Amino acid sequence: MSKAETVDWLDWKRLPLFSRFDAEASLIQMCDRLLEEASQQQRASDYLRQFLPQLATELSCQWCTLIERTPGWETLFEFGRNTVGGFPAALCDEALDRDAGGMCADEKRADWSFMAAPLGDVRPSTILLVGGRDLTAASLSDLIVVARVLGYALSIVEKREKNLRRINRLQTTLHIASSFSTARETQPLLELIAKEATRLLDCERSSIFIWDREHKQVVACPALGVEGNTLRLPDNVGIVGDVIHSGQVIRVDDAYNDERFDPSVDKSSGFKTHNLLCVPLKNNAGELIGAFEVMNKEKGKSDFDDDDAQSLAELGVQAATALENTRELEQLSRSRDQLTEQAKQRVQIIGKSSAIAALRSTIERLAGTDLPVLILGESGTGKEVVSQSLHYQGPRANTPFIAVNCAALAETLLESELFGHEKGAFTDARETRAGKFELAEGGTLFLDEIGDMSPGGQAKLLRVLEQKVITRVGGSESIPINVRVVAATNAKLAEAVRDKKFREDLYYRLSVVTLDLPPLRDRPEDVLLLAEFFLTQFCGQANRRVLKISAEAKKRLQAHLWPGNVRELRNLMERVAFLCAGDRVEVEDLAFILSPSRDSVVDMSADLSLKEASRRFQQEYIRRTIKRVGGNMSETAKCLGLHRSNLYRKMGQLEMHEANDVQDFDDED
Repeated sequence: MSKAETVDWLDWKRLPLFSRFDAEASLIQMCDRLLEEASQQQRASDYLRQFLPQLATELSCQWCTLIERTPGWETLFEFGRNTVGGFPAALCDEALDRDAGGMCADEKRADWSFMAAPLGDVRPSTILLVGGRDLTAASLSDLIVVARVLGYALSIVEKREKNLRRINRLQTTLHIASSFSTARETQPLLELIAKEATRLLDCERSSIFIWDREHKQVVACPALGVEGNTLRLPDNVGIVGDVIHSGQVIRVDDAYNDERFDPSVDKSSGFKTHNLLCVPLKNNAGELIGAFEVMNKEKGKSDFDDDDAQSLAELGVQAATALENTRELEQLSRSRDQLTEQAKQRVQIIGKSSAIAALRSTIERLAGTDLPVLILGESGTGKEVVSQSLHYQGPRANTPFIAVNCAALAETLLESELFGHEKGAFTDARETRAGKFELAEGGTLFLDEIGDMSPGGQAKLLRVLEQKVITRVGGSESIPINVRVVAATNAKLAEAVRDKKFREDLYYRLSVVTLDLPPLRDRPEDVLLLAEFFLTQFCGQANRRVLKISAEAKKRLQAHLWPGNVRELRNLMERVAFLCAGDRVEVEDLAFILSPSRDSVVDMSADLSLKEASRRFQQEYIRRTIKRVGGNMSETAKCLGLHRSNLYRKMGQLEMHEANDVQDFDDED
């Protein structure tokens, strides 16, 4: 370039009005196109690619470029061919300093000239530079006008480009946030957040730092390259510590030259941090719960900027919300699992009799199926316990178990109770309410005392069982259901079907599998096991040491017929646990509930002779004693005060046909 005194300068502010506003028609048209295209283009690079060729044609130059001082000169875009190579940096510097257009000839080629004009206040560090053989001083004013219009137009395009980029990032952030809902555990969620953050901000790595205020530390996760993928650090160390305590965004362009940067993490992970961006992580309530950090902008990209900080902060809000929701979900899941486990512990089928062993085996096989089960048995035999065992031993264990006592529901309330109702469906329907079938969705519905259900209720229940859909009272929407139905009754349901008191089709629908529970009097060997189980349970509730049962009390318990079955025994043990004065259960502690008169095995209302009544009593008494001692005939005879041979003789006189079977079994022992 020639020396400074050969440069022609023209200040924008000193241009004559006719030069600024009454330019030639072609120049005015080009400026109009500049502004019109600025309102349409979405990318600055596309805009410049379209404009610079027009400018070269208008000014009859061979080369034009847009350069920016940063502080060295950086080419933003260029068109044409610079045959002299290089450009006059001194001219460009002085053009910016003067805020004026300048023109000079090339110092090596007299036929080649350069003209430079700043873009004005909207782009204070940018120069429009042209070069060519036919440039004249008259073209400088045109260049100055075009440069000012270009600066304004370019700012419009760049704002639009920035806004579109911002919109795209917001859309991406929303899309990413929606993916967070798929995570059900904290660790996979943290890994997903880190992965999406690196993709959103075009960086190499990211980490979430959760603030543990109580222990004054932060937990980084995922911490790639660190054993266990988790790293714990003091909350007052490094850039993360500054962000957590200040609540301010920190951006670092050269990590190792920043005194706040803690290189120990890089040393432990083998990672090399070049630049980073760290923002505070806040929950929905605005409470600071940690920090969100991204590192190493991808090669070819500039350092992290304000847009990156805003995008990361917005993603952090979504991440914090997702983290809180996932933690609550995990807590609920743990609570559910604990409750399920507690329910499993409470729901135990106690006993060593062959009938109970067979029942447990059947339940294990049925629990994994969805077959309807009908449970029969006298009142108090444990029908609901069996139904709960079917539920908690199967795949539906973590889903609801809903019990309904059909006998307690009037026909007018049955449909509403089972299927729910809509608001205003009847006089007292002040709000919409889900029925038992909906509440049991995915789980088990236990219909107790099904034999007492009204005929109308039976018809409605059958329709639901066949179609697997319900309709609320007063509603029209069909609601599909996924519920396993277990029914129970102490009535003789087969006889009720024959007497037309229970629908035959419903009976067969419910009784795909039938479990008939034995009364407690038929399994006296289980009485003591049940008594000790209940006693341990209720002594714990009474906050006292577990009571022992004396030998006489055990005999008394085994001698009782238990007309109320397991429920009666359970209630007795509950009273004993709370009311027994000593450290051991004696016969006297059982007297208030057990009396010899209640142990009669003979139906006093039957029209029997004294001889027949005596015979029946002896038969039952011997049978119960045999069961109580586990089938040992020598021990049975001892308990009855007889010799073993006399016992067999007595059983023969009483026409007890099992005498031979018992004798053979005993001989094998």
